[in-house]
Amino acid sequence: MVKRKILVVDDDPDLIRALRLRLRAHNYDVATASDGYAAIASAQKERPELIILDLGLPVGDGFVVLERLQNSDALSGIPVIVLSARDPQNNEEKALKAGAAAYFQKPADNDELLNVIRVSLGSTEKKQTAPWPS
Repeated sequence: MVKRKILVVDDDPDLIRALRLRLRAHNYDVATASDGYAAIASAQKERPELIILDLGLPVGDGFVVLERLQNSDALSGIPVIVLSARDPQNNEEKALKAGAAAYFQKPADNDELLNVIRVSLGSTEKKQTAPWPS
């Protein structure tokens, strides 16, 4: 089974470590970046199938990263899930308008986040429920 690659972008090493463990436990390959510049460089190098992005980043915040991803022919098709501690009242709508597929407030519910990841990746994990032909 080929592992699907996810890029986790956050400046909190503890959160990166926790997400990496959870995602690997669900058979995802995980790349990481800790600032806006590294996020774009990693996306170009790693070609992830999905990006989990914090908004509060050094060296270009998450909105700058979203804009650069959307303006790149090579990267604009990658779904981005924003995971942020910023006030959702002002930032959720802005993130979704900027191209994010989903917005989660930290701390996110793990099951909900994993479900949105599966849906965003178009996973077939739960679609194989038909019985074998007899």
